[in-house]
Amino acid sequence: MEKIIFATGNQDKMQEIREILAGLDMEILSMEEAGIHADIVEDGKAFEENAMIKAKAIAKEVQGEDAVVLADDSGLEVDYLNKEPGIYSARYMGEDTSYDIKNQNILERLEGVPKEQRTARFVCAIAAVFPDGETFATRGTIEGYIGWEPAGENGFGYDPIFYVEEYNCSTAQLSREMKNQLSHRGMALRAMREKLAER
Repeated sequence: MEKIIFATGNQDKMQEIREILAGLDMEILSMEEAGIHADIVEDGKAFEENAMIKAKAIAKEVQGEDAVVLADDSGLEVDYLNKEPGIYSARYMGEDTSYDIKNQNILERLEGVPKEQRTARFVCAIAAVFPDGETFATRGTIEGYIGWEPAGENGFGYDPIFYVEEYNCSTAQLSREMKNQLSHRGMALRAMREKLAER
């Protein structure tokens, strides 16, 4: 396979993806860079389902090309909030709502809740559709807790409120290298990288 097309337009995410998949000797393109514009309805009930829906939709657009299509679906699960926002993480409170507002809302809903009940995790599922039609999915998770205030400038999304016990800081306070090593997306991508290297 000559290239990987990743079903995202998020440039922060693409930077992480390129860093973790570096060395595969394959060109790594976002949807936009590959000239693909698709409106995909993610109506699955699990991260893996939504990732596969995206990957299959984009794979139809690149039939005949020697490309593997990857797509991810990731989100934050807060146990005290019945695992919200979960698969709706990107659309929580509306797709155009800033993460500053989303993060503040979660902090307000957890006001007065003790640390032991603030457990949470980031989940990432990555789906692949290979040129021969084979499909494959990987999953990564990172456990932590919701802090009491946003902190850090290195992350995006919910990173500023998600704290890692081991390092006593938010994932937005970790270096990019450390975050790639620990993150849910890093784990899922490394597992996918092994699969890609086998083919």
